[in-house]
Amino acid sequence: MGLFSRKRSGDERPSWRSQRQAHAATVAHFGNFVATHLGVEAYFEPETPREQAALLLVAREGEWTRRRVPGLREAGELAADLGIPFYEVIKTGYPDSMRRWNERQHRG
Repeated sequence: MGLFSRKRSGDERPSWRSQRQAHAATVAHFGNFVATHLGVEAYFEPETPREQAALLLVAREGEWTRRRVPGLREAGELAADLGIPFYEVIKTGYPDSMRRWNERQHRG
């Protein structure tokens, strides 16, 4: 096993229980974000060679949060459960409000 190997002792796959806990934590986090921000929209980011698929929630003022999701179908279902609009970043791009928010955060 190499120094940077990701292999863990025992079973390499996350347990069903840890997957369920991760899903519950994601739902709770997103639910809180939607409840505390106005005009939230969901954007699906597909898997790339560097990153896993993710769902990005962006509020009207541009503040955002991101969590990994298994895929497009699950992301769409989660957005529907949250009652928010759902888009694919590949088709729509990122919202301008997010870009402006990021710029304000970097300026301090």
